[in-house]
Amino acid sequence: MNYLLKKPVCFFLVAMLFCSSLLAQPPRLSPADSIARRRSADSVRQLTEQDYKKMLDLLHISSIRQGANGNDPKAPNAANYDEAKANPFPDLPDPLVLKNGKKVTTAKMWWNQRRPEIVEDFDREIYGRVPKNLPSVKWEVVSTVNETNGAIPVITKKLVGHVDNSSYPQITVDIQLTVITPANATGPVPVIMEFGFIFPPGFRMPAPSATSSQKPAEPGWQQQLLAKGWGYAIIVPGSIQADNGAGLTQGIIGLMNKGQTRKADDWGSLRAWAWGASKALDYFETDKAVDAKKVGIEGHSRYGKATVVTMAYDPRFAIAFISSSGEGGVKLHRRNAGELVENVASSGEYHWMAGNFIKYAGPLTWGDMPVDAHELVAMCAPRPVFISAGEKGDGWVDAKGMFLGGVHAGPVYKLLGKKDLGTVDFPPVETTLTDGEIAFRQHTAGHTPVPNWPTFIRFAERYFK
Repeated sequence: MNYLLKKPVCFFLVAMLFCSSLLAQPPRLSPADSIARRRSADSVRQLTEQDYKKMLDLLHISSIRQGANGNDPKAPNAANYDEAKANPFPDLPDPLVLKNGKKVTTAKMWWNQRRPEIVEDFDREIYGRVPKNLPSVKWEVVSTVNETNGAIPVITKKLVGHVDNSSYPQITVDIQLTVITPANATGPVPVIMEFGFIFPPGFRMPAPSATSSQKPAEPGWQQQLLAKGWGYAIIVPGSIQADNGAGLTQGIIGLMNKGQTRKADDWGSLRAWAWGASKALDYFETDKAVDAKKVGIEGHSRYGKATVVTMAYDPRFAIAFISSSGEGGVKLHRRNAGELVENVASSGEYHWMAGNFIKYAGPLTWGDMPVDAHELVAMCAPRPVFISAGEKGDGWVDAKGMFLGGVHAGPVYKLLGKKDLGTVDFPPVETTLTDGEIAFRQHTAGHTPVPNWPTFIRFAERYFK
């Protein structure tokens, strides 16, 4: 419905284009192949629009409000970055007040009464319900290679998680996972798993030119983790569930629905990706090279959204690095800054969420939501979370809105005996807030997690010693 109103810099598309541009010998498409690709993209858009229309009809909604335009500051619907206009619904749901109005005063009340209420609201209205009869996953190690990453000897395992599709053989789901651990480790090691990409065969970084005056590249996040004696993993979200509405009758969601259209409270792609991450953690619990009690989850942009959802719903994950998650992640839904509920509820992004989420882009408002993002962060308590954002070029994700998502989760962390952010005042850029279990840092770069990796690793080290 509003494909042009998505993030000004779409991480997914940029990453894919970047990867393809770095192939040693990129293949040249024939005219016929180019036409086939265009037709495939057109088919995805058409099927997405059809599925979106079905969901609108199911919800008895004829249209939704227009989302923010992050590309044209002169547009009538230009994204707002004026803090004076950012809080049209200043009253947030209280994570420590039961629906009957009673105050939550003990950890027992949180775990037994209030948290289940919050989970139910997120399940029904925001991210959707995960089916109860989920299939088993059989993990197959397809290759094990001893190699080096930088100068560090590592063991690289490539795995495929075969999802049992006996209930509906027409759909096959094979989860792609790569795990890299130090070869010289004397025991199980912590692992940080990223929602990301696996480079295709033949991928090579281009050699620097002889005249290049650039400084040597800093070690990547993978090398930084390996230098600590930790491992890392990459799980491919698209192998679990497609990142478009056309794929909702395929992937794990389609498998569970036997190829039929979702119900209004069925799960979306974010919960599906989180489910896949949990299945990977099942595997880690069987791998003697991995300390399964010290597995963290990391993701950026849309995968930052998936990261906080994963952390909130699976208590086995030890720590989370939530990068530039924006709307649908840890940014408060009630904020009028950057990306809005209406953008995520449009046909370009609705598949991330439950169908019921669309209601809050019309006829209901953000203020009608029974929950907000700070309660999703609170669901992660008492485990540590690191909320990350950029500055230049990252306004779309609303760094202050994400900071406030952490601030307002603080009372739950304190109730459970942990430390909050330590301040309610939005800090200057590059201020590091890592004294508590909720951490925050905004770096000076753009829509990327890279500058915050060293800070996150120092933060995680406190828990992984």
